[in-house]
Amino acid sequence: MRRYSKIKIETNSKVKEGVQFYKNVKYPEIPLSVSDIYVITQTGDRYDLLANQYYGDKTLWWIIAIANPSIVYGTLTIPSGVQIRIPVNISDVLNSYNKLNE
Repeated sequence: MRRYSKIKIETNSKVKEGVQFYKNVKYPEIPLSVSDIYVITQTGDRYDLLANQYYGDKTLWWIIAIANPSIVYGTLTIPSGVQIRIPVNISDVLNSYNKLNE
């Protein structure tokens, strides 16, 4: 999925002539579900690798990241020995994301 495909690009001439940037991206809240998968992370686990394993698409790493807000964000690496939630119903998450960013 191209996460930024529908996000508008703006130009800000106040900062520097012709500098382009994406508008703020809004992410949906991901409610708990009985079908969610819980795993204990191991050394070497990363959001993108888990997304590829469970969703077949490494670009959906952000779904796992926002479903686990207590884990330090800003890197794809996840500490080992941490229990994380992997949402299963990603179609609802993607629909919510698209609606928020229309």
